[in-house]
Amino acid sequence: MRAVPRAIVTGAAGFLGSHICTTLLSNGWEVVGFDNLLTGEMGNLAHLQGKERFSFVQQDVTQHIEIDGDVDWVLHWASPASPIDYLQFPIQTMKVGSLGTWRALGVAKDKGAGFVLASTSEVYGDPQVHPQPETYWGHVNPVGPRGVYDEAKRYGEALSMAYHRQHGVPVKLVRIFNTYGPRMRRNDGRAVPNFIKQSIKSEPLTVHGDGSQTRSLCYVDDLVEGIWRFIGSDVTGPVNVGNPHEISVKELAELVAGIAGSDSEVVYIDRPVDDPEVRCPDITLAQNEFGWEPQVSLEDGLARTIEWARAAWF
Repeated sequence: MRAVPRAIVTGAAGFLGSHICTTLLSNGWEVVGFDNLLTGEMGNLAHLQGKERFSFVQQDVTQHIEIDGDVDWVLHWASPASPIDYLQFPIQTMKVGSLGTWRALGVAKDKGAGFVLASTSEVYGDPQVHPQPETYWGHVNPVGPRGVYDEAKRYGEALSMAYHRQHGVPVKLVRIFNTYGPRMRRNDGRAVPNFIKQSIKSEPLTVHGDGSQTRSLCYVDDLVEGIWRFIGSDVTGPVNVGNPHEISVKELAELVAGIAGSDSEVVYIDRPVDDPEVRCPDITLAQNEFGWEPQVSLEDGLARTIEWARAAWF
């Protein structure tokens, strides 16, 4: 690798993609961000505009990706990532997970670069094994409304490994579990931004079903540190990166309201189709292979996120 590594980051203007760009730049890398801004926002990159080692291309990465010069890593983060997005854009979600992954892998192959795929805990579907280790193959409904995201990511993993085996592309598959923090969208539709928005506005907290379903939430700084260590390791993966602290959705709603100082009450609404009953990563592999585990408690991370949201959203 050159003295100043150069990376392509697709989905650079998204919540996670923008944090990835920031971390790479802060470690001395050069970054070229790609995003068609379907769900990404240029405001997420405002702090990087004008930096010498950062450039941005507004483009749909399902189209041919043209870039001059050497590239050391391609980090494929482009995809709608919340249910509200991939239910609104089902075909775009399938295309960026399939054709977009193929395009990005083609660049990695042509440039002799490594490839990092942002996969997801959703490859496990509504799991029948708990917590979920990387060896678990999942329980996904391919024809349900969530299948457009779940199966796009599963296909992306399979395609990445095909390029690894047939063309020798160095590949890293990171399975990202529920992540939260600054730069989440106010109307993202996921539990944390919903509960924060409702708590700050003193609106009822809308909990799906009876709220007993569980999630495991990782603060974004911890997640990005895990990915950074993964890139520097010899591991191909897949590797789970997430926080194994499990909490019910009802408990999460009440915790957010408490930290926000809100008197919002919980109300119950229908569960979405194929909504997972449980979600919790087994992070033994990440702990053993590159010494990573989350450091930020849920309470601390939520407090930071709520403070940011008060300034950014209202």
